[in-house]
Amino acid sequence: MKNDRVTGQGRKVVVVGAGSVGATFCYALAQSGLADEIILIDRNEELARGQVLDLVHGKPFFPTVKIGAGTEDDYADAQLVVVTAGSAQRPGETRLQLLQKNAEIVGSIAESVSRQGCQGVMLIVTNPVDVLTCVALKRSGWERNRVIGSGTVLDSARFRYLLGNHCGVDVHNVHAYILGEHGDSEFAAWSMTNVAGIKINDYCPICNKCSDWKAERGKIEQQVREAAYQIINAKGSTHFAVGMSLLKITTSILRKQNSVLSVSVLLNGEFGLKDVCLSVPCVVSDGGIKKIISSPLDTEETVLLNRSAAVIKKAIDSLS
Repeated sequence: MKNDRVTGQGRKVVVVGAGSVGATFCYALAQSGLADEIILIDRNEELARGQVLDLVHGKPFFPTVKIGAGTEDDYADAQLVVVTAGSAQRPGETRLQLLQKNAEIVGSIAESVSRQGCQGVMLIVTNPVDVLTCVALKRSGWERNRVIGSGTVLDSARFRYLLGNHCGVDVHNVHAYILGEHGDSEFAAWSMTNVAGIKINDYCPICNKCSDWKAERGKIEQQVREAAYQIINAKGSTHFAVGMSLLKITTSILRKQNSVLSVSVLLNGEFGLKDVCLSVPCVVSDGGIKKIISSPLDTEETVLLNRSAAVIKKAIDSLS
């Protein structure tokens, strides 16, 4: 499918990893009209070619875009490199063994992207995403604003969906964030949560949907935390909503939208934390992260953010 692409033109997005997440993202991106060129790379070249062939057969039905299978040479003029490649956990394999394996895969990709002289943004999706964002940042040698993790953008979307469902309002009128690790130590920033501009705790008397809001809060937060496990148990993997969350991040970068998203970023004193990547509210636009929003958290949330940082740091230390 090489002949279906034109290098060096406009908004070029390179996706590394042709599995379910990478392919679903390419499918969503192709329909969006955001990119002028989409390149899919996988060490299984046959899989990449097959995914591309399947995608280009849909070209009569979505906006004009060049789609092709590529090589690491394509990193050079990419505006965005999205890394979804990684190994799945095998029976009998520990999480630490999986982490070691994926750290080497993502680290090698990051070095390759940097070696090609790419001036764009690198978006890490492979799990554990916070740890691997740190790995990619170190191995690429790039500035922290240009290497970001997909973080809790999806978790925050799940949170908003559940809150909208509970309160009986359109999800677009709910503003809420899940912060910290994209994993079991993540937490809901209730102090930042509002419905139609009204703080969630003040909205509850208006909502009048539950008798014990504190207990309901706990249930909603637990549902967010367990959502991925439920989907994986039911169908084997998560990829539809992941693909859409990646599209949202991509839109903000390519269209210079300055969207506030809970992406994973290396902290350098913000929130009192250093040398750890985790999700906090950030302004995302061309060039990656424009600003980290050091939103005031309440005492409990500060404790939870520090606890989440400790979990990630322990995993990072296990790699050395």
